[in-house]
Amino acid sequence: MAVATQLSTLPSVTALPELPTRLHQHEKRAASQNSAPAIGLLKNCKTLNEVSQLHCHIIKTGLSGRSFAVANIVSACTDLATPGSLAYAQKVFEQYVDEEEDVDDGSLFVYNSLIRGYSQVGLSQSAVSVHVQMVENGLVPDKYTFPFLLSACTKMNGFEEGLQVHGAAVKTSLDGDVYVQNSLVHFYFECGDVADGQKVFDGMPDRNVVSWTSLICGYARRENPRKAVSLFFDMVDSGIRPNSVTMVCIISACSKLQDLSLGERVCAYINNLGLKLNTHMVNATVDMYMKCGAFGTAKLIFDGCEERSLVLYNTVMSNYAREGMAKEAIDTLNEMLSGEGPRPDRVTLLSAISACAHLNELVLGKSCHAYALRNEMQGWESILNATIDMYMKCGETGLACKVFERMPNRTTVSWNSLVAGYINNSDLESAQKIFQEMPERDLFSWNTMIGALVQVSSFEEAIELFRTMQREGIKPDRVTLVSVASACGYLGALGLAKWVHRYMIENQIHCDIKLSTAMVDMFGRCGDPQSAMLVFNNMKERDVSAWTAAIGAMAMEGNGRRAMELFREMIAEGVKPDEVLFVGLLTALSHGGMVEEGWSIFKSMEETYGISPSIVHCGCMVDLLGRAGMLEQALDFIKGMQSEPNDVIWAALLSACRKHNNLEMASYAAERLDKLNPYKSGISVLLSNIYASEGKWSDVAKVRLQMKEKGIQKRPGSSSVEISGRIHEFTSGDEFHPEMRHITGMLDEINCRLRDAGHEPDLKAVLLDVDEENKELLLSRHSEKLAIAYGLISTGHKMPIRVVKNLRICSDCHAFAKLVTAIYDREIIIRDNSRFHFFSQGLCSCGDYW
Repeated sequence: MAVATQLSTLPSVTALPELPTRLHQHEKRAASQNSAPAIGLLKNCKTLNEVSQLHCHIIKTGLSGRSFAVANIVSACTDLATPGSLAYAQKVFEQYVDEEEDVDDGSLFVYNSLIRGYSQVGLSQSAVSVHVQMVENGLVPDKYTFPFLLSACTKMNGFEEGLQVHGAAVKTSLDGDVYVQNSLVHFYFECGDVADGQKVFDGMPDRNVVSWTSLICGYARRENPRKAVSLFFDMVDSGIRPNSVTMVCIISACSKLQDLSLGERVCAYINNLGLKLNTHMVNATVDMYMKCGAFGTAKLIFDGCEERSLVLYNTVMSNYAREGMAKEAIDTLNEMLSGEGPRPDRVTLLSAISACAHLNELVLGKSCHAYALRNEMQGWESILNATIDMYMKCGETGLACKVFERMPNRTTVSWNSLVAGYINNSDLESAQKIFQEMPERDLFSWNTMIGALVQVSSFEEAIELFRTMQREGIKPDRVTLVSVASACGYLGALGLAKWVHRYMIENQIHCDIKLSTAMVDMFGRCGDPQSAMLVFNNMKERDVSAWTAAIGAMAMEGNGRRAMELFREMIAEGVKPDEVLFVGLLTALSHGGMVEEGWSIFKSMEETYGISPSIVHCGCMVDLLGRAGMLEQALDFIKGMQSEPNDVIWAALLSACRKHNNLEMASYAAERLDKLNPYKSGISVLLSNIYASEGKWSDVAKVRLQMKEKGIQKRPGSSSVEISGRIHEFTSGDEFHPEMRHITGMLDEINCRLRDAGHEPDLKAVLLDVDEENKELLLSRHSEKLAIAYGLISTGHKMPIRVVKNLRICSDCHAFAKLVTAIYDREIIIRDNSRFHFFSQGLCSCGDYW
């Protein structure tokens, strides 16, 4: 910005008195004696009005030694460092330049003072302009000019201008001055040129505490706090005594590292060196302890501080709010307001509003909002965004929208707050509407919407939105990939899953524990246990969630033996199992028919690991016993449960009764289920199917009539197959797929070849009271058969076909898939609602146990 433009924006100041014309030499000598006391008082001025009055007095007494007087006036104005005082100094300076014929040391002081003042208030371009004018007027910069000028270049991130200043310092042989060198170190680090900053420091023959502090703070601010700490100890070892600025910087570096022992070691130097604690050091120390999790120690220091500044209160509150300790943040605010504490500012309010959002404290949140309005803080976007978030979390979507609508400047953060708020209030439709209306969407916007769609099981929509995100050139991060991996897993979309994994590797996206675990789970759910275990084995760190995902992958495959091996490996590595892991392990043992191992694990939960089995674990045991045909033992187990069996327990028994054709026990389980959850569709459908498989059509009719009276709808069977990255879904008896003519033709061919191979359709799998011809037709149109046929005509020879089914695969479709793999030399992978079936060469991985 040009100097004139910058000054035009400054507020008006007291009119500048006219400077007299040049006095005769004898008049100036006489006046200087009278004006000297007034000039000496300039440094004590606290307001611009006081400077103006002294200026008038100096003029009246006949200003002598003009450059000296003007330099002191300019210096006094720049010390005030307000826009008004700088405007006053500029006018004094301009009149001085217009009238002064000769330049001297006093003139240089005038220029340096103005450069310093502009740099202090951030008018960096004006500071540079004054320097240019100084050189044009024939003045040679001194060792004070360059530090002020470099400070201005640093503040405006003027790297090119700073390089020119460095060159000028070299030309004037001032680049060896320690003050100039210190400023150069600071300039280079602040502008991101670490190498040149270090080079200047290394070339310094003499280094003082400012030199070291500039270097240490440079590394700390350039996100290299460990290097900063190392340099601090080098400085102490070299005999340089740190000052308070050094200590504040190095304590802050320990905060970034979150290394409590290192922070305490650094703080010990404060006592050892006898440094006097100031407010900045206390604030840095409290912040360090809180960021390192030592809240008790931080509170002791805070309570022991007699003079608590606003910055200190803000540090404590913001740390509490960030760590989710909302009550402690509000308590600190109350303490601040109850005594003679400082007046809250916008930083205080941000923490307070955030705490209110966390606690759903609507009344206090409204008070904070009102305080912001009374104190004209509504112009701060951060305050308004936090207020929107607070109202949303308190369920007041209307108030949140009012704040949003009245915002003078709506940033992407504002829009994101609204979108996230609607999602948190389970209003996905409104969130999607706002998302579409956003003028600009950042990565957070996309991650929020994709994550929301995954949460409500809209996996295909989530994948499609991810594709749109890529078309718009937004690069995904770890958060995106975790959501997309989850969607791929639930859809069983292995092609897309492999693309996601490849994308992560090619773009060098850091794969932390959370993302790696999501990848393991994704591949496990997509029926690729080999890839799941490859990711798992390459993990450098593995927590209990990672082990759970790996065991879950084995459960989906039905590989109980490998699941047990993984469990033993985890225990050997010292990882403590949790409740969720035992669910996955018991499920794997159930799918593998490993009854003895299942009993052993179930008993060890409480005896060895101190985890009381929940209702879910009991359901796994009923499923384990039921699958193995041990129905009486399963019923005894249920009757011996300490807690009351819920519908999940009885449903597990009912499912086992269907598998083993136990009508009597099925009726018993169904009665209990009906009392617990009479409107659950799966229960009635399962009971109806049990009766139908035994040909008891009157009982089927009764169950179906009861379903109709209760308004229960049977969930239709559906299967999906992924072709070239697209999901194609089929329902039983589907006639609407655009390639249905080719699909039915393929099915007719398959059925002919299966009959030639001696296959007889299992008509018991048709659960409707129709003649055998219709049963065979209905059976041939099951959704998984349609998906398999479409896979055969849409993929190349030898390509595996992957099908995801929403219900349990029936016995006829299971036999159908086995024969297709033998006749067509294809692998078929089907994921039903409980596990994977890997079909190859006429066999299934489940060993016909599912």
